[in-house]
Amino acid sequence: MHADVLVVGGGTGGVAAALGALRAGRSVILTEEYDWLGGQLTSQAVPPDEHTWIEQFGATASYRALREGIRDYYRRNFPLTAAARGRRDLNPGAGWVSRLCHEPRVSVAVIDEMLAPYRGSGRLTVLQPYRPVSADTDGDRVEAVTLAHRDTGERVTATAAYILDGTETGELLPLTGTEYVTGFEARGDTGEPSAPENAQPSNMQAVSYCFALDHVDGDHTIDRPANYTHWAGYQPPFWGAPLLSWKAPHPRTLELVERGFTPNPGDDPAEVIADQRVSGGDMNLWTFRRIAARDNFVPGAYASDITLVNWPMIDYLESPVIDVPDADAHLAAAKELSFSLLYWMQTQAPRADGGTGFPGLRLRGDVTGSRDGLAQAPYHRESRRIRAEYTVVEQDLSLDVRGGKGSVNYADSVGIGMYRIDLHPSTGGDNYIDVPSSPFEIPLGALIPRRTENLIPAGKNIGTTHITNGCYRLHPVEWNIGEVAGLLAAHCVEQGLTPRAVRNSPDRLEAFQRLLTAHGVELRWPDISGY
Repeated sequence: MHADVLVVGGGTGGVAAALGALRAGRSVILTEEYDWLGGQLTSQAVPPDEHTWIEQFGATASYRALREGIRDYYRRNFPLTAAARGRRDLNPGAGWVSRLCHEPRVSVAVIDEMLAPYRGSGRLTVLQPYRPVSADTDGDRVEAVTLAHRDTGERVTATAAYILDGTETGELLPLTGTEYVTGFEARGDTGEPSAPENAQPSNMQAVSYCFALDHVDGDHTIDRPANYTHWAGYQPPFWGAPLLSWKAPHPRTLELVERGFTPNPGDDPAEVIADQRVSGGDMNLWTFRRIAARDNFVPGAYASDITLVNWPMIDYLESPVIDVPDADAHLAAAKELSFSLLYWMQTQAPRADGGTGFPGLRLRGDVTGSRDGLAQAPYHRESRRIRAEYTVVEQDLSLDVRGGKGSVNYADSVGIGMYRIDLHPSTGGDNYIDVPSSPFEIPLGALIPRRTENLIPAGKNIGTTHITNGCYRLHPVEWNIGEVAGLLAAHCVEQGLTPRAVRNSPDRLEAFQRLLTAHGVELRWPDISGY
Protein backbone atom coordinates (compact mmCIF):
# COMPACT_ATOMS: atom_id res chain seq x y z
CA MET A 1 0.00 0.00 0.00
CA HIS A 2 1.21 3.53 -0.67
CA ALA A 3 0.24 7.06 0.40
CA ASP A 4 1.91 10.44 0.69
CA VAL A 5 1.99 10.08 4.48
CA LEU A 6 1.93 6.96 6.66
CA VAL A 7 0.86 7.50 10.28
CA VAL A 8 1.62 4.45 12.41
CA GLY A 9 -0.41 4.62 15.61
CA GLY A 10 -3.88 6.13 15.78
CA GLY A 11 -3.74 7.63 19.26
CA THR A 12 -4.41 11.25 20.14
CA GLY A 13 -1.33 12.48 18.28
CA GLY A 14 -1.73 10.03 15.40
CA VAL A 15 -5.31 11.11 14.70
CA ALA A 16 -4.28 14.77 14.76
CA ALA A 17 -1.36 13.99 12.43
CA ALA A 18 -3.64 12.30 9.93
CA LEU A 19 -6.09 15.21 10.04
CA GLY A 20 -3.29 17.72 9.53
CA ALA A 21 -1.90 15.95 6.48
CA LEU A 22 -5.38 15.36 5.05
CA ARG A 23 -6.44 18.99 5.46
CA ALA A 24 -3.27 19.94 3.60
CA GLY A 25 -4.36 17.82 0.65
CA ARG A 26 -2.24 14.69 1.12
CA SER A 27 -3.26 11.02 1.01
CA VAL A 28 -2.81 9.18 4.31
CA ILE A 29 -2.63 5.65 5.66
CA LEU A 30 -3.46 5.59 9.38
CA THR A 31 -2.88 2.44 11.43
CA GLU A 32 -3.98 1.52 14.94
CA GLU A 33 -3.63 -1.69 16.95
CA TYR A 34 -6.66 -1.23 19.21
CA ASP A 35 -10.37 -1.22 18.37
CA TRP A 36 -10.76 2.53 18.88
CA LEU A 37 -8.88 5.45 17.42
CA GLY A 38 -7.92 8.14 19.92
CA GLY A 39 -5.42 6.63 22.37
CA GLN A 40 -5.46 8.56 25.64
CA LEU A 41 -8.95 9.86 24.95
CA THR A 42 -10.50 6.51 24.07
CA SER A 43 -8.78 3.11 24.24
CA GLN A 44 -6.79 4.18 27.32
CA ALA A 45 -9.91 5.80 28.84
CA VAL A 46 -8.14 8.85 30.28
CA PRO A 47 -10.30 11.99 30.59
CA PRO A 48 -8.45 14.94 29.06
CA ASP A 49 -5.81 16.49 31.30
CA GLU A 50 -5.82 20.16 30.37
CA HIS A 51 -4.60 23.53 31.57
CA THR A 52 -6.56 26.33 33.19
CA TRP A 53 -7.12 28.42 30.06
CA ILE A 54 -8.14 25.65 27.65
CA GLU A 55 -11.58 27.19 27.10
CA GLN A 56 -10.07 30.48 25.90
CA PHE A 57 -6.69 29.71 24.28
CA GLY A 58 -3.71 27.38 24.47
CA ALA A 59 -4.79 24.74 21.94
CA THR A 60 -5.02 24.34 18.20
CA ALA A 61 -8.26 25.18 16.38
CA SER A 62 -8.82 21.52 15.52
CA TYR A 63 -8.42 20.47 19.17
CA ARG A 64 -11.01 23.06 20.13
CA ALA A 65 -13.24 21.64 17.39
CA LEU A 66 -12.82 18.19 18.91
CA ARG A 67 -13.80 19.51 22.34
CA GLU A 68 -16.85 21.35 21.02
CA GLY A 69 -17.74 18.30 18.95
CA ILE A 70 -17.86 16.25 22.15
CA ARG A 71 -20.21 18.72 23.81
CA ASP A 72 -22.37 18.92 20.70
CA TYR A 73 -22.54 15.12 20.52
CA TYR A 74 -23.94 15.04 24.05
CA ARG A 75 -26.45 17.75 23.25
CA ARG A 76 -27.60 15.92 20.12
CA ASN A 77 -27.73 12.38 21.46
CA PHE A 78 -28.01 12.28 25.24
CA PRO A 79 -31.00 12.98 27.54
CA LEU A 80 -29.43 15.96 29.27
CA THR A 81 -31.40 18.09 31.68
CA ALA A 82 -32.42 21.49 30.34
CA ALA A 83 -29.88 23.15 32.65
CA ALA A 84 -27.03 20.93 31.50
CA ARG A 85 -27.96 21.31 27.83
CA GLY A 86 -27.92 25.08 28.20
CA ARG A 87 -24.43 25.28 29.68
CA ARG A 88 -21.89 26.59 27.19
CA ASP A 89 -19.15 24.90 29.20
CA LEU A 90 -20.97 21.58 29.63
CA ASN A 91 -18.86 19.11 31.59
CA PRO A 92 -20.78 15.81 31.18
CA GLY A 93 -18.96 14.04 33.99
CA ALA A 94 -18.54 17.06 36.26
CA GLY A 95 -15.10 15.69 37.15
CA TRP A 96 -12.48 17.84 38.83
CA VAL A 97 -9.56 16.81 36.62
CA SER A 98 -10.93 18.44 33.47
CA ARG A 99 -13.57 20.82 32.23
CA LEU A 100 -14.58 18.13 29.74
CA CYS A 101 -14.77 14.78 31.55
CA HIS A 102 -16.72 12.44 29.28
CA GLU A 103 -17.25 8.85 28.25
CA PRO A 104 -14.52 7.58 25.89
CA ARG A 105 -17.01 6.23 23.36
CA VAL A 106 -18.10 9.81 22.65
CA SER A 107 -14.54 10.76 21.67
CA VAL A 108 -14.52 7.74 19.36
CA ALA A 109 -17.68 8.97 17.66
CA VAL A 110 -16.43 12.54 17.26
CA ILE A 111 -13.04 11.41 15.90
CA ASP A 112 -14.88 9.21 13.40
CA GLU A 113 -16.95 12.23 12.36
CA MET A 114 -13.82 14.33 11.87
CA LEU A 115 -12.24 11.64 9.68
CA ALA A 116 -15.43 10.68 7.80
CA PRO A 117 -15.10 12.99 4.75
CA TYR A 118 -11.55 11.83 4.07
CA ARG A 119 -12.52 8.18 4.34
CA GLY A 120 -15.40 8.84 1.98
CA SER A 121 -13.17 10.56 -0.59
CA GLY A 122 -10.68 7.70 -0.49
CA ARG A 123 -7.75 9.88 0.62
CA LEU A 124 -7.66 8.19 4.04
CA THR A 125 -7.14 4.47 4.54
CA VAL A 126 -7.40 3.17 8.10
CA LEU A 127 -5.73 -0.15 8.91
CA GLN A 128 -7.17 -1.47 12.16
CA PRO A 129 -6.21 -3.40 14.24
CA TYR A 130 -2.64 -3.47 12.93
CA ARG A 131 0.69 -3.00 14.73
CA PRO A 132 4.16 -2.40 13.23
CA VAL A 133 6.50 -5.40 13.20
CA SER A 134 9.41 -4.39 10.93
CA ALA A 135 10.73 -1.60 8.74
CA ASP A 136 12.96 -1.29 5.69
CA THR A 137 15.52 1.51 5.61
CA ASP A 138 17.98 2.85 3.10
CA GLY A 139 20.66 4.91 4.78
CA ASP A 140 18.92 7.74 6.63
CA ARG A 141 15.51 7.12 5.08
CA VAL A 142 12.68 4.77 6.02
CA GLU A 143 11.44 3.03 2.87
CA ALA A 144 8.58 0.90 4.19
CA VAL A 145 6.86 -0.37 7.32
CA THR A 146 5.37 -3.85 7.64
CA LEU A 147 2.31 -4.18 9.85
CA ALA A 148 0.65 -7.30 11.24
CA HIS A 149 -3.03 -7.76 12.04
CA ARG A 150 -3.39 -8.03 15.80
CA ASP A 151 -5.70 -11.06 15.66
CA THR A 152 -4.92 -12.93 12.43
CA GLY A 153 -1.26 -12.08 11.87
CA GLU A 154 -1.96 -11.03 8.26
CA ARG A 155 0.80 -8.72 7.07
CA VAL A 156 0.64 -5.52 5.03
CA THR A 157 3.58 -3.43 3.84
CA ALA A 158 3.04 0.32 3.53
CA THR A 159 5.24 2.90 1.85
CA ALA A 160 5.09 6.69 1.98
CA ALA A 161 7.25 9.73 1.43
CA TYR A 162 6.98 10.48 5.16
CA ILE A 163 6.51 8.07 8.04
CA LEU A 164 5.00 9.43 11.27
CA ASP A 165 5.41 7.53 14.53
CA GLY A 166 2.17 8.05 16.46
CA THR A 167 2.56 4.90 18.57
CA GLU A 168 2.26 5.16 22.33
CA THR A 169 5.81 3.96 23.01
CA GLY A 170 7.78 5.04 19.94
CA GLU A 171 7.62 1.58 18.37
CA LEU A 172 9.08 2.73 15.05
CA LEU A 173 12.28 4.06 16.61
CA PRO A 174 13.97 0.68 17.23
CA LEU A 175 12.43 -0.82 14.10
CA THR A 176 13.98 1.90 11.92
CA GLY A 177 17.25 2.24 13.82
CA THR A 178 16.39 5.82 14.78
CA GLU A 179 18.44 6.91 17.78
CA TYR A 180 16.41 7.32 20.97
CA VAL A 181 16.56 7.49 24.76
CA THR A 182 14.41 6.08 27.56
CA GLY A 183 14.02 6.85 31.24
CA PHE A 184 16.03 9.41 33.19
CA GLU A 185 18.88 11.35 31.58
CA ALA A 186 21.88 12.28 33.73
CA ARG A 187 22.04 15.75 35.26
CA GLY A 188 25.48 16.22 33.74
CA ASP A 189 23.98 15.75 30.27
CA THR A 190 20.87 17.93 30.65
CA GLY A 191 21.65 20.30 33.54
CA GLU A 192 18.18 19.62 34.95
CA PRO A 193 17.77 20.28 38.69
CA SER A 194 15.44 17.28 39.13
CA ALA A 195 17.60 14.80 37.18
CA PRO A 196 19.76 12.16 38.92
CA GLU A 197 23.55 12.18 38.79
CA ASN A 198 23.64 9.15 36.49
CA ALA A 199 21.40 8.18 33.60
CA GLN A 200 18.71 5.61 34.44
CA PRO A 201 17.32 4.34 31.12
CA SER A 202 15.11 1.71 32.79
CA ASN A 203 13.59 4.15 35.27
CA MET A 204 10.27 5.14 33.68
CA GLN A 205 6.89 6.36 34.86
CA ALA A 206 4.47 3.66 35.92
CA VAL A 207 2.04 2.24 33.40
CA SER A 208 -1.64 1.85 34.39
CA TYR A 209 -4.73 -0.02 33.24
CA CYS A 210 -7.65 2.31 33.87
CA PHE A 211 -11.26 1.20 34.29
CA ALA A 212 -14.76 2.63 34.67
CA LEU A 213 -17.10 2.03 37.61
CA ASP A 214 -20.60 2.85 38.71
CA HIS A 215 -22.35 2.03 42.01
CA VAL A 216 -25.77 0.37 41.97
CA ASP A 217 -27.84 -1.99 44.11
CA GLY A 218 -26.72 -5.61 44.40
CA ASP A 219 -23.45 -7.47 44.85
CA HIS A 220 -21.17 -7.04 41.83
CA THR A 221 -17.99 -8.37 43.43
CA ILE A 222 -15.59 -9.81 40.88
CA ASP A 223 -13.75 -13.10 41.36
CA ARG A 224 -10.79 -12.78 43.69
CA PRO A 225 -7.71 -12.10 41.51
CA ALA A 226 -5.17 -14.92 41.55
CA ASN A 227 -2.38 -12.69 42.88
CA TYR A 228 -4.55 -10.65 45.22
CA THR A 229 -2.63 -11.62 48.36
CA HIS A 230 0.54 -10.14 46.88
CA TRP A 231 -1.06 -6.82 45.93
CA ALA A 232 -3.07 -6.55 49.18
CA GLY A 233 0.20 -6.63 51.11
CA TYR A 234 2.27 -4.57 48.67
CA GLN A 235 3.80 -1.34 49.96
CA PRO A 236 6.37 0.60 47.93
CA PRO A 237 9.27 1.66 50.19
CA PHE A 238 8.65 5.37 49.58
CA TRP A 239 4.84 5.25 49.74
CA GLY A 240 4.11 5.33 53.47
CA ALA A 241 1.08 3.03 53.28
CA PRO A 242 -0.12 -0.11 51.46
CA LEU A 243 -0.71 0.64 47.78
CA LEU A 244 -4.27 -0.70 48.11
CA SER A 245 -5.55 1.88 50.58
CA TRP A 246 -7.10 5.33 50.59
CA LYS A 247 -3.76 6.78 51.75
CA ALA A 248 -1.11 7.98 49.32
CA PRO A 249 1.43 10.80 49.00
CA HIS A 250 0.14 14.16 47.85
CA PRO A 251 1.79 14.68 44.43
CA ARG A 252 2.89 18.24 45.15
CA THR A 253 4.01 17.92 48.79
CA LEU A 254 4.66 14.14 49.15
CA GLU A 255 2.80 14.35 52.48
CA LEU A 256 0.83 11.17 53.20
CA VAL A 257 -2.84 12.08 52.90
CA GLU A 258 -6.08 10.12 52.95
CA ARG A 259 -8.42 10.41 49.98
CA GLY A 260 -12.18 10.34 50.35
CA PHE A 261 -14.42 7.94 48.45
CA THR A 262 -18.17 8.50 48.35
CA PRO A 263 -20.08 6.98 45.42
CA ASN A 264 -22.88 9.14 44.04
CA PRO A 265 -22.45 12.03 46.47
CA GLY A 266 -25.32 14.01 44.96
CA ASP A 267 -23.22 17.11 44.36
CA ASP A 268 -24.35 19.79 41.92
CA PRO A 269 -22.54 19.33 38.58
CA ALA A 270 -22.88 23.06 37.87
CA GLU A 271 -20.72 23.89 40.88
CA VAL A 272 -17.74 21.83 39.73
CA ILE A 273 -15.12 24.15 38.25
CA ALA A 274 -12.07 22.13 37.26
CA ASP A 275 -8.99 24.31 37.69
CA GLN A 276 -5.72 22.55 38.41
CA ARG A 277 -4.11 25.91 39.12
CA VAL A 278 -6.06 25.84 42.38
CA SER A 279 -6.17 22.11 43.14
CA GLY A 280 -5.45 18.75 41.59
CA GLY A 281 -8.97 17.76 42.66
CA ASP A 282 -8.06 14.23 43.67
CA MET A 283 -8.99 14.35 47.36
CA ASN A 284 -12.42 12.86 46.52
CA LEU A 285 -11.63 9.94 44.27
CA TRP A 286 -15.20 9.40 43.07
CA THR A 287 -15.60 12.89 41.61
CA PHE A 288 -11.94 13.33 40.60
CA ARG A 289 -12.24 11.66 37.19
CA ARG A 290 -16.00 11.17 37.02
CA ILE A 291 -17.04 10.83 33.37
CA ALA A 292 -20.84 10.80 33.73
CA ALA A 293 -22.62 12.78 36.45
CA ARG A 294 -26.12 11.31 36.62
CA ASP A 295 -27.60 14.67 37.66
CA ASN A 296 -26.57 16.11 34.28
CA PHE A 297 -29.15 13.74 32.74
CA VAL A 298 -32.90 13.44 33.10
CA PRO A 299 -34.01 11.38 36.12
CA GLY A 300 -33.70 7.65 35.48
CA ALA A 301 -31.38 7.93 32.48
CA TYR A 302 -28.34 6.93 34.53
CA ALA A 303 -28.73 4.67 37.56
CA SER A 304 -25.43 5.98 38.89
CA ASP A 305 -22.59 8.32 38.17
CA ILE A 306 -19.75 6.69 36.25
CA THR A 307 -16.22 7.34 37.44
CA LEU A 308 -12.93 6.55 35.77
CA VAL A 309 -10.26 4.92 37.93
CA ASN A 310 -6.89 6.41 37.04
CA TRP A 311 -5.61 6.69 40.58
CA PRO A 312 -2.14 6.20 42.12
CA MET A 313 -3.16 2.76 43.44
CA ILE A 314 -3.05 1.27 39.94
CA ASP A 315 0.38 2.63 38.99
CA TYR A 316 2.45 -0.48 38.18
CA LEU A 317 5.92 0.05 39.65
CA GLU A 318 7.51 -3.39 39.34
CA SER A 319 9.14 -2.91 35.94
CA PRO A 320 9.10 -0.81 32.80
CA VAL A 321 7.32 -2.34 29.82
CA ILE A 322 9.56 -0.74 27.17
CA ASP A 323 12.71 -2.51 25.94
CA VAL A 324 12.35 -5.42 28.36
CA PRO A 325 12.05 -9.07 27.25
CA ASP A 326 9.04 -9.83 29.47
CA ALA A 327 6.89 -6.79 28.69
CA ASP A 328 3.73 -8.87 28.15
CA ALA A 329 4.10 -10.49 31.58
CA HIS A 330 4.41 -7.08 33.24
CA LEU A 331 1.40 -5.73 31.36
CA ALA A 332 -0.56 -8.75 32.57
CA ALA A 333 0.60 -7.98 36.12
CA ALA A 334 -0.52 -4.36 35.71
CA LYS A 335 -3.98 -5.66 34.81
CA GLU A 336 -3.91 -7.89 37.87
CA LEU A 337 -3.12 -4.85 40.02
CA SER A 338 -6.14 -2.99 38.63
CA PHE A 339 -8.44 -5.96 39.27
CA SER A 340 -6.97 -6.27 42.77
CA LEU A 341 -7.77 -2.65 43.56
CA LEU A 342 -11.35 -3.19 42.44
CA TYR A 343 -11.67 -6.37 44.52
CA TRP A 344 -10.21 -4.55 47.54
CA MET A 345 -12.71 -1.72 47.11
CA GLN A 346 -15.61 -4.17 46.81
CA THR A 347 -14.63 -6.29 49.81
CA GLN A 348 -12.21 -4.58 52.19
CA ALA A 349 -12.09 -0.81 51.65
CA PRO A 350 -13.07 1.16 54.75
CA ARG A 351 -16.30 3.16 54.46
CA ALA A 352 -17.18 6.43 56.13
CA ASP A 353 -19.94 4.64 58.11
CA GLY A 354 -17.39 2.33 59.74
CA GLY A 355 -18.15 -0.67 57.55
CA THR A 356 -15.96 -2.25 54.89
CA GLY A 357 -16.37 -2.88 51.20
CA PHE A 358 -18.53 -1.47 48.43
CA PRO A 359 -20.11 -4.55 46.76
CA GLY A 360 -22.33 -2.24 44.69
CA LEU A 361 -19.33 -1.08 42.65
CA ARG A 362 -19.85 -2.41 39.14
CA LEU A 363 -17.13 -2.73 36.51
CA ARG A 364 -18.26 -1.01 33.29
CA GLY A 365 -16.40 -2.73 30.47
CA ASP A 366 -19.17 -1.58 28.14
CA VAL A 367 -17.98 1.99 28.76
CA THR A 368 -14.35 1.18 27.92
CA GLY A 369 -15.22 -1.20 25.08
CA SER A 370 -13.34 -4.23 26.38
CA ARG A 371 -14.11 -7.86 27.15
CA ASP A 372 -12.22 -7.99 30.44
CA GLY A 373 -13.71 -4.75 31.80
CA LEU A 374 -10.55 -2.65 31.88
CA ALA A 375 -9.44 -0.08 29.31
CA GLN A 376 -8.55 -1.64 25.97
CA ALA A 377 -4.99 -0.32 26.15
CA PRO A 378 -2.54 0.47 28.94
CA TYR A 379 -1.99 4.11 29.78
CA HIS A 380 1.62 4.77 28.82
CA ARG A 381 2.76 8.03 30.40
CA GLU A 382 6.20 7.76 28.87
CA SER A 383 7.60 6.68 25.52
CA ARG A 384 10.90 6.13 23.82
CA ARG A 385 12.04 9.62 22.80
CA ILE A 386 14.04 10.58 19.74
CA ARG A 387 17.51 12.04 20.01
CA ALA A 388 16.40 15.31 18.53
CA GLU A 389 17.86 18.38 16.91
CA TYR A 390 16.71 20.15 20.08
CA THR A 391 15.79 18.57 23.43
CA VAL A 392 13.44 20.41 25.78
CA VAL A 393 14.90 20.47 29.30
CA GLU A 394 13.47 21.34 32.71
CA GLN A 395 15.17 24.74 32.88
CA ASP A 396 13.40 25.78 29.67
CA LEU A 397 10.06 25.99 31.48
CA SER A 398 10.36 25.30 35.21
CA LEU A 399 8.69 28.10 37.15
CA ASP A 400 11.27 27.61 39.91
CA VAL A 401 14.09 28.22 37.42
CA ARG A 402 12.51 30.75 35.06
CA GLY A 403 10.53 32.71 37.65
CA GLY A 404 8.72 35.67 36.11
CA LYS A 405 10.58 35.40 32.80
CA GLY A 406 8.22 32.76 31.47
CA SER A 407 9.37 29.79 29.43
CA VAL A 408 12.05 29.98 26.75
CA ASN A 409 10.79 31.46 23.48
CA TYR A 410 11.90 29.24 20.62
CA ALA A 411 12.49 30.83 17.23
CA ASP A 412 11.14 27.60 15.70
CA SER A 413 7.98 27.38 17.83
CA VAL A 414 5.27 25.23 16.25
CA GLY A 415 2.73 25.25 19.06
CA ILE A 416 2.08 25.85 22.73
CA GLY A 417 1.06 23.90 25.80
CA MET A 418 0.74 24.07 29.54
CA TYR A 419 0.78 21.60 32.41
CA ARG A 420 2.76 21.17 35.57
CA ILE A 421 5.76 18.86 35.22
CA ASP A 422 3.78 15.93 36.57
CA LEU A 423 5.73 12.68 36.90
CA HIS A 424 4.05 9.68 38.53
CA PRO A 425 6.05 7.28 40.70
CA SER A 426 8.55 5.36 38.64
CA THR A 427 9.91 1.88 38.17
CA GLY A 428 13.23 2.96 39.69
CA GLY A 429 11.72 3.69 43.08
CA ASP A 430 11.12 7.43 42.75
CA ASN A 431 8.11 9.15 44.25
CA TYR A 432 6.16 11.86 42.42
CA ILE A 433 8.13 14.66 40.81
CA ASP A 434 5.72 17.58 40.52
CA VAL A 435 7.25 20.89 39.48
CA PRO A 436 5.43 24.17 38.68
CA SER A 437 5.69 25.05 35.00
CA SER A 438 5.50 28.16 32.86
CA PRO A 439 3.26 28.10 29.79
CA PHE A 440 5.59 26.69 27.15
CA GLU A 441 6.17 26.41 23.42
CA ILE A 442 6.86 23.35 21.26
CA PRO A 443 10.10 23.75 19.28
CA LEU A 444 10.22 22.27 15.78
CA GLY A 445 13.69 20.96 16.61
CA ALA A 446 12.13 18.54 19.11
CA LEU A 447 10.26 16.88 16.20
CA ILE A 448 13.34 16.27 14.06
CA PRO A 449 15.58 13.24 14.63
CA ARG A 450 19.30 13.97 14.47
CA ARG A 451 19.82 11.56 11.60
CA THR A 452 16.71 9.94 10.10
CA GLU A 453 15.31 12.22 7.40
CA ASN A 454 11.71 11.16 6.78
CA LEU A 455 10.56 9.85 10.17
CA ILE A 456 8.66 12.36 12.31
CA PRO A 457 7.45 11.73 15.88
CA ALA A 458 3.77 12.48 16.40
CA GLY A 459 3.22 12.08 20.14
CA LYS A 460 5.11 11.52 23.38
CA ASN A 461 8.21 10.40 21.45
CA ILE A 462 9.53 13.90 20.66
CA GLY A 463 12.78 15.35 21.99
CA THR A 464 11.85 15.89 25.62
CA THR A 465 13.59 14.47 28.67
CA HIS A 466 12.12 12.11 31.24
CA ILE A 467 11.30 15.23 33.26
CA THR A 468 9.84 17.51 30.59
CA ASN A 469 7.85 14.61 29.17
CA GLY A 470 5.82 15.12 32.35
CA CYS A 471 4.15 18.21 30.87
CA TYR A 472 4.43 17.53 27.12
CA ARG A 473 2.55 14.22 27.35
CA LEU A 474 -0.98 15.52 27.97
CA HIS A 475 -3.89 15.45 25.55
CA PRO A 476 -3.86 18.96 23.98
CA VAL A 477 -0.06 19.01 23.68
CA GLU A 478 0.06 15.55 22.11
CA TRP A 479 -2.66 16.66 19.67
CA ASN A 480 -0.67 19.81 18.80
CA ILE A 481 2.50 17.74 18.22
CA GLY A 482 0.67 15.28 16.01
CA GLU A 483 -1.12 17.97 14.00
CA VAL A 484 2.17 19.77 13.33
CA ALA A 485 3.84 16.49 12.35
CA GLY A 486 1.10 15.89 9.77
CA LEU A 487 1.25 19.43 8.41
CA LEU A 488 5.05 19.26 8.29
CA ALA A 489 5.00 16.02 6.31
CA ALA A 490 2.46 17.44 3.88
CA HIS A 491 4.48 20.65 3.50
CA CYS A 492 7.67 18.73 2.82
CA VAL A 493 5.96 16.57 0.19
CA GLU A 494 4.55 19.66 -1.55
CA GLN A 495 7.77 21.69 -1.42
CA GLY A 496 10.26 18.87 -1.96
CA LEU A 497 11.98 19.68 1.34
CA THR A 498 13.08 17.81 4.44
CA PRO A 499 12.00 18.80 7.95
CA ARG A 500 15.62 19.71 8.69
CA ALA A 501 15.72 22.04 5.71
CA VAL A 502 12.51 23.74 6.88
CA ARG A 503 13.91 24.37 10.34
CA ASN A 504 17.40 25.45 9.33
CA SER A 505 16.36 28.12 6.80
CA PRO A 506 14.82 31.27 8.35
CA ASP A 507 12.72 31.96 5.25
CA ARG A 508 11.44 28.38 5.01
CA LEU A 509 10.76 28.26 8.73
CA GLU A 510 8.80 31.50 8.58
CA ALA A 511 6.75 30.18 5.66
CA PHE A 512 5.94 26.99 7.56
CA GLN A 513 4.98 28.93 10.68
CA ARG A 514 2.63 31.08 8.57
CA LEU A 515 1.09 27.86 7.28
CA LEU A 516 0.59 26.62 10.84
CA THR A 517 -1.05 29.88 11.87
CA ALA A 518 -3.41 29.63 8.90
CA HIS A 519 -4.41 26.17 10.12
CA GLY A 520 -5.20 27.51 13.59
CA VAL A 521 -2.02 26.46 15.40
CA GLU A 522 -1.07 28.99 18.11
CA LEU A 523 2.67 29.66 18.26
CA ARG A 524 2.95 32.05 21.24
CA TRP A 525 1.18 32.49 24.57
CA PRO A 526 -0.41 35.74 25.70
CA ASP A 527 1.08 37.28 28.83
CA ILE A 528 0.01 34.93 31.65
CA SER A 529 1.72 33.31 34.63
CA GLY A 530 2.37 29.66 35.39
CA TYR A 531 1.38 27.62 38.40
